[in-house]
Amino acid sequence: MILRHLSRLPTSILLLLISCYASTTEAAEGFDCIVNIGTTKFDLTSLNNEHKVTRSRSTPPTTMVDTLTFNICDDLTVQGDASELDRCPSGSRACFTKINQKQDQDDRVVAVIPVAQDDVLNPSFSKLSSPPGLSIIMHGQSYPVGSDNAVGQSFKVNLICNENASDPKFVSYDGSQVEVEWTNPAACGTEPSDDSSNDNEGGNDGDSEEQESVGSGIGWFFLVILLAFAAYFGLGAYHNYTTYGATGMDLIPHRDFWQEVPYMLSDVVSHLCSSARPRRSSNRGGYIAV
Repeated sequence: MILRHLSRLPTSILLLLISCYASTTEAAEGFDCIVNIGTTKFDLTSLNNEHKVTRSRSTPPTTMVDTLTFNICDDLTVQGDASELDRCPSGSRACFTKINQKQDQDDRVVAVIPVAQDDVLNPSFSKLSSPPGLSIIMHGQSYPVGSDNAVGQSFKVNLICNENASDPKFVSYDGSQVEVEWTNPAACGTEPSDDSSNDNEGGNDGDSEEQESVGSGIGWFFLVILLAFAAYFGLGAYHNYTTYGATGMDLIPHRDFWQEVPYMLSDVVSHLCSSARPRRSSNRGGYIAV
């Protein structure tokens, strides 16, 4: 029944539905740790592990310990019963917890916030310039769940390019976004190899420069000849006009010479052609008149 109704839909609507389904499927699959920005490729698969960063805040007479557990490439492993309130649900990639500690008392879990979840992950990426690296932002559900004051949550990790890797560092949490900084060589990215093209270009540099030099030299030669002819005819016409009051064809300097030039060229060509033409020798026998 559903297929029958779908078959009646216009092609454009069907394509739209298919694209929406494809995008939804891609979002559900999440982020596979391969990022392409322009011509730069970041392969972060080496970071596919669970990591934990903490910070302590003094809140006398207690101490607040903030802990973030995350894996940017895969879901976190759920320890124990995922339905328990002190654990993030399955499908979480970053889980932020607040624990209140007081001397001589058991630790008390204050908040458990899934700041990055597969169903709303919607990752975004941007290149960092100074220092170079990659910034990733992943999203989670609003918190507290079901509250009128719920705030959208997100997880931001700034990956800094460096040959020497270091442990991730907790930077901040503003009630909406947890930020972490992590120095790792995976954040350096790679560019497409163009050694061969560079070699070819380098090998042709000398030839192209030589050809350009020869071409420009010939161009300058003809330009000088052209300017010389222009100056000759211009100054000659001016001289004939101011000295003899010449007009029309009489303005041309040495007019009689230029009128003879076509005939001289014709004679030269005829002479060259007659010189190049092989002479015929007669071998015929005959009678000589006596």
